[in-house]
Amino acid sequence: MKVHEYQARQLLQNAGVPVPVSEVVETADAAVQAHKTIGKMVVVKAQVFAGGRGKAGFVKLCKTSQETEAAARFMLSNRMVSKQTGPEGIEVKKLLVADAVDIESEYYVGVVLDRAKRVPVMMVSREGGVEIEEVAARNPEAIVKEWFHPHLGLQGFQVAKLIDALGLTDKEQAKAAGKVLRGLAKIFLEKDCSLAEINPLVRTPGGEILAIDAKMNFDDSAIFRHTDLQEMHDPSDENEAELRAKKADLTYIALDGNIGCLVNGAGLAMSTMDIIKLYGGEPANFLDVGGSVTTEGAVEAFRIILADPKVKGVLVNIFGGIAKCDTIAEALIAAAKEVGFKVPVVVRLEGTNVERAREMLKEANIEQLTSAEDLTDAAKKVCAQVA
Repeated sequence: MKVHEYQARQLLQNAGVPVPVSEVVETADAAVQAHKTIGKMVVVKAQVFAGGRGKAGFVKLCKTSQETEAAARFMLSNRMVSKQTGPEGIEVKKLLVADAVDIESEYYVGVVLDRAKRVPVMMVSREGGVEIEEVAARNPEAIVKEWFHPHLGLQGFQVAKLIDALGLTDKEQAKAAGKVLRGLAKIFLEKDCSLAEINPLVRTPGGEILAIDAKMNFDDSAIFRHTDLQEMHDPSDENEAELRAKKADLTYIALDGNIGCLVNGAGLAMSTMDIIKLYGGEPANFLDVGGSVTTEGAVEAFRIILADPKVKGVLVNIFGGIAKCDTIAEALIAAAKEVGFKVPVVVRLEGTNVERAREMLKEANIEQLTSAEDLTDAAKKVCAQVA
């Protein structure tokens, strides 16, 4: 789960991290009023789940309320297009109007889970304001890391090392930066984050240390423990098909190809997508129905896949275990009746009750459905049919 920047700022503020004064608005008139309340110069920022806002023109520095009104009207009436959105762009529904601050230096601070070491790691860099991936590729020595225990938290000696890496020698500034580092580590642990970053953390000419942009992602499996995060969830910026899949306990990720994939198991999904690409096709989605799929869940999976206008063919690849092959066959027959197969569907079944499943499909005699002997045969057939 993701939250918007304004929500991440609120979590930082609750943890004692200093952030500039700001207001969230949904209209140009409200943006103007926010500017007048905050006063002086403000920055208007689109609240969307995508990067590249500045380059796309959806972060504007405004000296007057007239400039704020123009910026707000532009952002709320145009879709933001960046490298992360694709050519279709994203609709902007909310804006953050924040106090603009003078910047003397920019820093990066972030916490992620190091899956190899199985502990959180805090990373800092003096090269803030740019993608940390760019810094890692261009100058990996510029990133300093400290791994910390998930129960003990970030220790004092680690905070001191990270502050030294940021080059903050002034006593008051170092103290303020330490408060930021501890606050971010606390949020990461207490809120079950998968990512918590401040980019940039800035030092003003007056010596203030402020977090002026933040990004946070949370472990979906732990959201049930955090009612405050549940209330922050904004489904409007999420893929509609992915939301439908989540309600049906399915794992679905939309891709850019034209061959839908219905499988049971994440590893099987990855190998299915790989073999589709091997034979010249492009996967349209990653859809895992899981091990305990029901007929109703599998039918919903077909509805989701076939609702995508880009899908020109579907590959069903099931290795029957807990999810028996005859259950999938039953779902295929039900989906053919309820949804209708308007595109070729190639089916590869193997495992528990496979013979019974094959008999069911043969008796059903479904138009547009083709059985395959194995995965290679299935991939060849579906790629040939959509070519």
